[in-house]
Amino acid sequence: MKENIIKEKSFAFALRIVKLAKYLQSEQKEYILSKQVLRSGTSIGALVREAEHAESKADFIHKMSIALKEANETLYWLELLYESEYLNQQSFDSIHKDSEELVKILVSIVKTTKHEI
Repeated sequence: MKENIIKEKSFAFALRIVKLAKYLQSEQKEYILSKQVLRSGTSIGALVREAEHAESKADFIHKMSIALKEANETLYWLELLYESEYLNQQSFDSIHKDSEELVKILVSIVKTTKHEI
């Protein structure tokens, strides 16, 4: 079966985000920002899964574009969590790098698919 990098990476990222949200809520007692990053960070993978069964190329592009927006929003929440000192440098660098990688992959997918039309 063909390997689906974005599907695998977005799922692994969602799992990291769930663990991050659990940590923020249990250890840092932070409930508002953690819910925001949980929502945006897990929706990336959900949208990628939706796109697998898109009705058309336009629908595929639309779903992947929304996933890209969610990935970009997740970057915002991660940066805010870091700057407000809920995340240390090492934790931030690691998860931020993964988030940026998802953005780059999604940009590439959207651009390539648009070019094919």
